[in-house]
Amino acid sequence: MTDDTQFGRDLIASMQEAAAILRGEAEPARIHLPPGSVDVRALRARLGLSRPAFAARFGLAVTAVRDWEQGLRRPDPAARILLLVIARSPDVVAAAVAEAGAA
Repeated sequence: MTDDTQFGRDLIASMQEAAAILRGEAEPARIHLPPGSVDVRALRARLGLSRPAFAARFGLAVTAVRDWEQGLRRPDPAARILLLVIARSPDVVAAAVAEAGAA
């Protein structure tokens, strides 16, 4: 089939761009988060925590934090609210997680 469509050209261009990123020849595009989202990587960096330390401090799975940061998954509504609270009051959330773990 030799149909040349705009969709096909866009798809090929996207795959070529992805290959260039994987080879280190191009930088990945910036991540644009929808309103109400939290940039987990930036939050973790602001708090000066490694991924495992962030997950442990706030009662999260390391794999979930990794997937959120890499854009493989989006936090569900409850996790988004928790992340927003962490962004505003990390010590309060850490204290609550520690208290829950001690119970």
